[in-house]
Amino acid sequence: MRHLITGGSGFVGNLVARRLRERGEEVRILDIWEDPSRPRDIEYVNCSVTNREAVASAMRGVDVVHHHAALVAQTNAGKGYWDVNVEGSRIVAEEAAKVGVRAFIHTSTTAVFGIPPDGPITNATPTRPVEPYGRSKLAGEHVVDEICARHDIPLITIRPRATLGGGRLGIFQVLFEWIHENRNVYVIGSGNIRFQFIHAIDLMDFYMLALDSGRAGTYNVGTDEFGTLRGDLEALVRYARSTSKVKSLPEGLAINALRMLYWMRVSPLVPWHYLTYHKACYFDVQPLLAMGWKPRYSNMDMLEESYDWFCENEERTKRLGTSASPHRAPLKQGVLWVVKRLS
Repeated sequence: MRHLITGGSGFVGNLVARRLRERGEEVRILDIWEDPSRPRDIEYVNCSVTNREAVASAMRGVDVVHHHAALVAQTNAGKGYWDVNVEGSRIVAEEAAKVGVRAFIHTSTTAVFGIPPDGPITNATPTRPVEPYGRSKLAGEHVVDEICARHDIPLITIRPRATLGGGRLGIFQVLFEWIHENRNVYVIGSGNIRFQFIHAIDLMDFYMLALDSGRAGTYNVGTDEFGTLRGDLEALVRYARSTSKVKSLPEGLAINALRMLYWMRVSPLVPWHYLTYHKACYFDVQPLLAMGWKPRYSNMDMLEESYDWFCENEERTKRLGTSASPHRAPLKQGVLWVVKRLS
């Protein structure tokens, strides 16, 4: 079968493309940035999902669409969130319907839930996004849902927790860099909250299981082995043999300060970060385990592996610049650089 992956140069889209290629599938990716390490037998189309004519052209002969293209939270995209995450999703779904694809897989985000509730997140948890990125992703879900239902296209929606693994940079690069340099790292509040991640390999394993099963639905994906945010960060500091300390910031003061720095455009931390970082956030993955999926990585396993990759590739990542996909590029730290120097 032929697969089209929008956002195929991004952290997750790239993994999907390579996993499908390993399975012997024909793979075409659509993105505004070309990954220089892309295998040559993966076809590349340079365009935005907002370009209907180009999307229609890329859709020719496609059997399955994997929609990953999005402006992520840390891009601070303003109106661009709606243009890409909603209207771009509409274009991709409508053009997929025109060619009669067999299935559509849409990758969304935890941010559609907004401030996490007490207890695990399930499909029954209300979706109440609290900032522009989450609102745009939820609206994008609704648009794709409606189009796929109208054209009887099986739809699988994947909502992953924050994804780790070799090559994951962005906000995690800041954490790893500070620990590597023996700088203190900070949590809002006590940090004694249950906080879940997902490893890229485990995410891909479930992704392919869902694709092969043909079971339409919405799936919230996270590891089944995790502790508290503070506990995992302190364990990572010990693993790194760093002298960093995990320090608490008062909730109200920290949130208001980060809000002010965000509006001054001097901090890379966007509302999704500072409004939720102090809240427990984890999915109930029992429905996924019942399908036969079993994650291989705990929170600590993936933090340690991702940290090791960062240390081994630190100099190379500095040369990437910010032209790459946001989750695969270093993050401009802004005022956080000053905080790091003082920590």
